[in-house]
Order: sequence, then C-alpha cells, then structure tokens
Amino acid sequence: MVFSVKSLKIALATLFAVVPFMAMANSVQDSLQAHNQEAAHAVEHHATESHEPASKKDEVAAFIDHHLQDAHDFVFFSDKAEGKHYGFPLPVILFDNGLKIFSSSKFHHGKEIAEVDGNYYALHHGKIYKTDAQGTLNFDEHHHPTNEKPLDFSITKNVLSMLVVAGLMFFMFVSMAKSYKKGPIPTGFGRILEPLIIFVREEIAIPNIGEKKYRKYMGYLLTVFFFIWILNLIGMTPIGINVTGNISVTVCLALFTYFITQFSANKDYWKHIFWMPDVPVAMKIILMPIEILGTLTKPFALLIRLFANITAGHVVIMSLIAMIFVGQNLAADMPISIGLTLFISVIELLVAFLQAFIFTMLSSLFIGMAVQEHHHAEDHDPHTEEEPIII
Repeated sequence: MVFSVKSLKIALATLFAVVPFMAMANSVQDSLQAHNQEAAHAVEHHATESHEPASKKDEVAAFIDHHLQDAHDFVFFSDKAEGKHYGFPLPVILFDNGLKIFSSSKFHHGKEIAEVDGNYYALHHGKIYKTDAQGTLNFDEHHHPTNEKPLDFSITKNVLSMLVVAGLMFFMFVSMAKSYKKGPIPTGFGRILEPLIIFVREEIAIPNIGEKKYRKYMGYLLTVFFFIWILNLIGMTPIGINVTGNISVTVCLALFTYFITQFSANKDYWKHIFWMPDVPVAMKIILMPIEILGTLTKPFALLIRLFANITAGHVVIMSLIAMIFVGQNLAADMPISIGLTLFISVIELLVAFLQAFIFTMLSSLFIGMAVQEHHHAEDHDPHTEEEPIII
C-alpha cells in the first residue's frame, strides 16, 4: 500500500486534533487492563510472603508503580479473563560476555525464563537479571533482587516512543521547509507549525538570548520544545506511555542544556563565576564555590521540575480512577471519580504544554546568561562619557 504525502499530512493533523480528546478518557482504564496481571502477580507474591490476602488498595498501588516504569514489550490492552495480552514484543539487547539479541516474547510478560546461548535471564519488575534454568532470584531484606544484571541496551517502550516522536518531528519540519519553496506562506500542516515556531522565537529565544545570537540555538530550543510537548500529549493517551516521567530521560535533556550552556559561555560568564567584578577579594573567595555549585543546580532544577510534574499528574489521575475499584459503592464513587478525572485531564493538557514551555524558556535563559556581554563600571572610559546638560 502506498501513502501519499498529502494523506500523511492529513493523518498528522488528525493526530494533533484527536490527542487532547483522547486524554479525556485517559490512559488508566486501558493501561489498568494491560498491566493488571503483572501487578497482580507482584501483589500475590507479596501476599504469599506475608501470608496476608492482597487487597484492592495493594493492587492499585502495584499497578501505579508498574505503570510509571518502562517495559520491554508494548501492550495496548489485555483480556483478564483469558489471560491474553494484545500488543507486540520489543527487541532485547544485552551485553553479557558478548552481544545477546532476542525478542522480549521469550519472557512471556515476565512469566518465563529466557535462555540465550546457554545463559538464563529473568524479567522482574521491568529489569532483567541473570539466573539459572529454574529462574532462581535472590532477594535482600528490602525484597530487591541481588542477582547480577547484564548491561541492558534494549529497545524498550520508552525508547520506541522517543524514536517515533523523533521521526514524527523530522517529517513535520521537513514538510514545512519544503512548503516554503512554493511561497512565503507555508501550506498544509505547516500553517499549524509556523505560529508555534514564531512563538518560540519571539517569546522565548529572542528575549532571553538576544537578537544577535538566538539563531544559533533555535534548532535546539525548537527540538526540545516539541519533543517534550508531543511526548507529554502521547503520555495522556490510552497507550500508557510515561517517557517524560522517567528520571533518566529528564536527566539526559537537562544534560544537553548544561553542556550547551557551558561550551557556549564567554569569558564574562566564567569571570562572574570564578572572580566576580566589583566585589571585595574576600567575598570573591567565598562566592566562588557557591557560583560553581549554581551551575549544577540549574540543570538539576530543570530535570526535577519536569519529572515531578509529569509523574504527579499520572499518579493523581490514576488514583482518582482507582476510586471506582477501591470504593464499595460504585453508583456513588463512579460519577465523582470520572468527573474529577476529566477535570484533572483538562488541567494536564495545560501542564503538558506548560512543562515544555518552562523547560525551553529556562534553557534559553541559562544559555542567554552564558553568552550575553556584561558591562562593568571599570570598563567605562570616563573621557568618552557625555557631559551632562545643565538647564
């Protein structure tokens, strides 16, 4: 089957139009079915250890914990009655005395042991551990496995989602660039992208970096803005993706901003860190370690803000929907739970855009602080100053 460029643009525009409405239904109901068996398995194991029956609250807590984690397979929904999962496996890439590549279907959603080249691997809470043919896992006092973990370079659900979003962004911007060949006004989906790009340029890049130097960093700012925003929107769909709520992803994004800032910094920036002008020498020595620490706290604030807000949104929405399953009176709990969930979902639509905007704005602010030219009192030549006019 052949798809035309026009049909792909229409499909892309439809996706952006439909995603907010899909968020109203939220990801929890379908994701609850997708992860129900894995969560129930963890709760059942805990109940066996403590010889206590698993409660609905334990099941909900286990589900929320598993939903926020990454996965080695992509499950759209599950049939609890038949015990079937509908989705597709992802490639597992391990480095353990050589490269090991196999499908995650060998784990059968964590129920079986994968044997590869005489080595045995077990999947436990989204992590892969080395084990024996019987799947023996040793635990510490906190019930954490102590088995050796191979180096895992697998294409997980989060990695696949980021690759898809990267490909989507590439198609969006290439299509927009080609549309300018037909005239000064973009056509098709470019009409939606152009106001957003102008917004990033006029409201974020130029005010914080300056008109002379902003163009050099526009590529990064546009990339990080659309990358975070699209991932946030997809995370609100029933697919159940939580990429920007993963601390490793936000750390990586913050590191990009940090390295770009440090390598773009001019001599004035470093002078203000190591030997501040117009400050007594004693204070310079005291302030120097504080300023150095400040260069690290800025990216830390970036990664924590994005991670905490997205994770909190997922937890709140899932907890509200869980009221239906935990409460005893469904007739009373269901309308309240659905109403609150719809309300929070609308707020999350704003948060999805707001977090992308804040991350991009602060990144541009940090870059602007590093590249701007500073003017100090000692730099002024008194002979060149204009004389005051006396009236």
